[in-house]
Amino acid sequence: MYGGDEVSAIVIDLGSHTCKAGYAGEDSPKAVFPSVVGSIDQTELDNVKSEKDFESNSDTKGKHKFYVGSQALGYRRDHMEVKSSIKDLTFVDWDIVENIWDHAFRERLLIDPKEHPMLLAEPSFNSPQQRERAAELMFETYKVPALFLAKNAVLTSFASGRATSLVVDSGGGSTTVAAVHDGYVLQKAVVTSPIGGEFLTECLMKSLESKGIVINPRYSFKKKETHPGEFQTIDLNFPMTTESYKLYSQRVIASDIKECVCRTPDSPFDEASYSNIPMTSYELPDGKTIEIGADRFKIPDILFNPSVIKTIHGMENFAPPVHIRSLPQMVIECINRCDVDIRRELFSNILLAGGTASMQQYKERLEKDLLEEAPQAARVKVLPNGNTTERRFSVWIGGSILASLGSFQQMWFSKADYDEHGVSHIQRKCP
Repeated sequence: MYGGDEVSAIVIDLGSHTCKAGYAGEDSPKAVFPSVVGSIDQTELDNVKSEKDFESNSDTKGKHKFYVGSQALGYRRDHMEVKSSIKDLTFVDWDIVENIWDHAFRERLLIDPKEHPMLLAEPSFNSPQQRERAAELMFETYKVPALFLAKNAVLTSFASGRATSLVVDSGGGSTTVAAVHDGYVLQKAVVTSPIGGEFLTECLMKSLESKGIVINPRYSFKKKETHPGEFQTIDLNFPMTTESYKLYSQRVIASDIKECVCRTPDSPFDEASYSNIPMTSYELPDGKTIEIGADRFKIPDILFNPSVIKTIHGMENFAPPVHIRSLPQMVIECINRCDVDIRRELFSNILLAGGTASMQQYKERLEKDLLEEAPQAARVKVLPNGNTTERRFSVWIGGSILASLGSFQQMWFSKADYDEHGVSHIQRKCP
C-alpha cells in the first residue's frame, strides 16, 4: 500500500503525563510536551481582552480557549484552568485530545496530517468505543490516508526485539502490567493500579507540606540582584490565578525534586532504620534550599508497599478505588491469569517501561521482591530496557520501529477501508 521507505508515518503516544510525537524510523520523538492544556472560558476572556496572548499556541473551541505545550503553560494567565483529557485511565474530553494532536502536527512537527499515515499508541486495556472514537477523529477531522492503533505493551515489547514478554509500564497516571504473547496483548491478564508518577508526586508534596516546606510556583516571585551573585526574592500577587494552575506549577517543581533525589529502597521501608540517613539538599526556584531525608526512600516504596500511603501526613484519608496491590503482586497476578505453558517464559522476560520505571534501583528492587514471591521453579529476570531515555520513550520507539518495517505496510487501516466497512472495522484490522 505504501512503499517501505517512502512512507513517512507519524507515531503518536499520548500518555497521561506527556505526549510524544515524531516520525517513524527515528530513534526518539521530535516533540515531547505535557498532555494537559490550559483552558480559559471565553466569556471571562472577553472581560480581559487587553491581555496579550501567545496566539500561535492557543485555539478557540466553542466557549473555551486552549493553550497547549510547555511554553504556553509556563506563562501564567488570569482565570486559566489546567485540564487533562484523561480521567480514570480513559479519554473523557476529546476536545482536549484534538487540541493536543493539533499542537503536535501544526506547531511541533509542522506537517499536514492529510499526507501521513498515523500510528497511535493506545493503553493495553482500551475499550472498543475509545478506539472507534480515535479512528473517527483521525479520518473525519484530520483526513489521514491510513491509521493503525497499537497497544502500548506490544510496542514496548517490539522496542526490545521480543515477541513475548511481560511489560511493567509505570507511567504518570497509572501502572499497568500486561502479558504480550506472539505480538498480541492477552486482554484477560491486564492488571492496572492507579499509583503512577503523579500520585507519588502528590504524596511527596503532602509530606513536604507537613514539614512546613512551601513550594512557591515560579510565577509567584521575581528575583532582583542586590550584590553580584546575591539575589533578593520579591513576592508577586496574582489574585486571578486559578487553584488548578497553581497546583500544576507546584507539581512541576515537586516532580523535579522527586526525579532528582528519590530512589527505590533495597528493602521495605521502615521508619526506624531510615530515621538517621544523611539528608540530601535541593534548591527551590526561589533560592531556598530544602533538606530531604527519609522521604527520598519512603515515597518510591509506595509502589512496592501501598500501605505506606497511610503513614504520610495529609494522605490518611486517601480512599483507594479498590484494594491496591503492590507491583510484585500485580506481576504475579498477571502471570497467573495466563496459560500455564507460557508462564515460565513471561517470568524470564519482564520489561520495564514508562518514566516512573526509570527511578534508581527500581529494577533491582522489583527483581528481589519477585524472587521472594515467585514459584521456586520460575527463573525471574527483569531486563533493563536500555538507558532511562529508552525506558521513558519505549512505547514511542516500538511504534517507530513497527511503522517503518516493510512487512508492516499492508497492515494499515486505510481511508478506503474506512469508507467501505465503517469505523467498526478498526477492531479487526488492529487487534
